[in-house]
Amino acid sequence: MSSPSAPGLEQLLTLATPMDTCRGLFFNGVFEAVRSLGGEEARVRCYGAVGEKKYVDFFSYPVADFLKTIFSAAEVLGGQGGRSMVLRQLGRRATADFLHSTVGKTMMALAGTDPQRLLASFPSAYRASLSYGDRSVERLGEKQARLMARRDFLPLEYNEGVLHAAMEHSTARDLVVRGRQLAPLDADYDISWS
Repeated sequence: MSSPSAPGLEQLLTLATPMDTCRGLFFNGVFEAVRSLGGEEARVRCYGAVGEKKYVDFFSYPVADFLKTIFSAAEVLGGQGGRSMVLRQLGRRATADFLHSTVGKTMMALAGTDPQRLLASFPSAYRASLSYGDRSVERLGEKQARLMARRDFLPLEYNEGVLHAAMEHSTARDLVVRGRQLAPLDADYDISWS
């Protein structure tokens, strides 16, 4: 039996409600990443996709607008390695932005560099950043775990980038992060390392 295909922007927008939000720092990170990778003209195109609003890092904004932003960025920058690669890079950028925040610094101080402890902190890190969804971690072995994301609007590749970048701050080496779409808003991410 094959996995369902990843939902597109239009399907995600129909599933999102006004109560589904994410922090402004992620918008600002995407705009800066697009500017650094594609120039000011590319940043302006992405900014235009959401009505050229100003985003305050720790305020919450509709995830629908964030989805428009990252899908626009993937379209604008897709020629530089493809849509999947761009989404992974944007996820990596989101991790860097989060880890520089007060909440991210606190999470890292508590988790240290132990991969399993860091993984155990992921559900609360997501809760601090996003108003929607449920995430849990299942330990599959000494150097394996699964993050189960339910009612998550973010694309599979974006979350793969988030998880890979976060785990690089641990002692884990030879990281492998593989997402599997289960339903339009449900995915599992298998994480292994040496």
